Amino acid sequence: MSAGTSSLELDEKPKSSPPPAPVIRFLKGAELLGQCPVNPGETIVDHAEACGISLPTNCTSGTCGTCMVSLILGEVPLPEILPPGLDDWLVDEGARLGCIGKPRGDVDIDIRPPL
Repeated sequence: MSAGTSSLELDEKPKSSPPPAPVIRFLKGAELLGQCPVNPGETIVDHAEACGISLPTNCTSGTCGTCMVSLILGEVPLPEILPPGLDDWLVDEGARLGCIGKPRGDVDIDIRPPL
């Protein structure tokens, strides 16, 4: 090995890979139905469709609760004033509305409502 080669190797910065993109996972109990990267600004229903999963919807505004799912892990922020499709008890049990809920970071969603 020559001195020139050795100094180049020492001067090289270690290669690092970018952090993995956040992922939303859809489960039915313990069964993984699908997963896809989180796209900021898209709803849980949008992500489900991207994974080939059909979630029931009706009003698409948070009023009816048809699209209710359970948040198992991660963050899906709630509006300051809960829409008619949710109440405090349901939220405490992990309920989120797929038509208005927008995941942040890694999220696990059980497609069964928290009842």
